[in-house]
Parts: sequence; C-alpha cells; structure tokens
Amino acid sequence: MSLTSRITHHASRFTHHTSRFTFDILLVGVGGQGVLSIGEIVAEAACRRSIPVNLYPIKGMAQRGGFVKAQVRLGREVTGPNIPQKGADLVIAMERSEALKAVRFVRPGGDFVLFDHVWVPMAVMLGKADYPTPEQVSEQIQEAGGRMHYLAPESLPLYKGVPVPANIFVLGAAVGHTRLADVLSPSDIVQIVQTKWTRGMERNVFAFQAGLEAPIQES
Repeated sequence: MSLTSRITHHASRFTHHTSRFTFDILLVGVGGQGVLSIGEIVAEAACRRSIPVNLYPIKGMAQRGGFVKAQVRLGREVTGPNIPQKGADLVIAMERSEALKAVRFVRPGGDFVLFDHVWVPMAVMLGKADYPTPEQVSEQIQEAGGRMHYLAPESLPLYKGVPVPANIFVLGAAVGHTRLADVLSPSDIVQIVQTKWTRGMERNVFAFQAGLEAPIQES
C-alpha cells in the first residue's frame, strides 16, 4: 500500500471535533528519545484543526537518560498543566520504567502505548532497586482499566539500513491504533514532519507510515 493510500485509509477515522471536545495526552520517556518532539507535532496538528491546545514540557536531568515528560491538553482554551491521576485519554511511554510511573494517569478505558525501550537507572545498576518487567507494566495497566498497545524495540523498521526515529514511529503507531486518529489528521502530521525536518524528511515520513501499520500487541 502506498503512503498516500495508507494516509487516506487512516484519515477516514478522523473527525473534526467541536470546542467542547477534550483529550488529554501524557508523554513520558528519557532524554534523547524525542519525547518533546512528539508533543510539539501533536500540538501543531491540533492547531491546524483549530483545536485549542496547551503543551506543558517537563525535563528532569538535562542529559541523555534523564526523565522527560510532556502533557498535551486538547480542547480547552485555558487549563492547568497537570493531568490528574486517571485523567489521561492517551499515555505514550517511550521507556519501560517511566511507563510504570505513568500508569496511574491513564483513565479507565484509555489507551496506553508502550515502546519497550530499556534504560537501566544507576540505582538498578548498583543493586538498590529492581527494574520492572514488561509483564509487571502490563498488569498495572490492566488493573488501571487501560488498553495496552505494546511495541517491542525490535519492531523498529530500517530505512536504507538505518533504524528509523523511534519517536516518529511510535507517534504513527498511536495514530494508527488508538483514538488519537479520531482527534488529529494523519495527513496534517505528515506535512508537519516534512517541514520540521527537511534533512531526513523521507526517513521520518517512512517512520510515521510504518508506525501506522506497525505490528502491535494489544491487551
């Protein structure tokens, strides 16, 4: 299936909501994964559809491996930065241990996308803490009433022999497999990706396209 036909297929799910519609997204991961870029793309895509958007990025340690979080709140002209516990319609987690910390924010019936990247903290390396297993994360999501969408790092496709950017791939998976496609237009996201990175544009568009059709495990 061509890029155009894939985008058209997924665009059929898109609905332009009124200003009364609200949708809260929590993004978590570690430094260097492009978590904030996901938030920026989502925010711009919302603006293109005249959906009120508030983006609140938070960084931990200013280095690769420090925690990174962004909260994207759609459909409200003015709102606070903190999504309440059990209040996120969608959680996208780019790292396993940060995913476990974020479980308490997914609302019952909400979507939880986990890209199961492993970044072992120093406390775990020193034997002072345990690192969660995928099963533990899955159990917690199910107990919270969320729907888990699992992406193994091995599912990251190659473009000309090089792995595609994981953040754009995961964003594509979220659009392809969650209610995010009912909020934002996939074609808008492609246009944003094309203009955001003129260098490597084809690779990023390929990553998003691959994410739309990614083999994802759901529970």
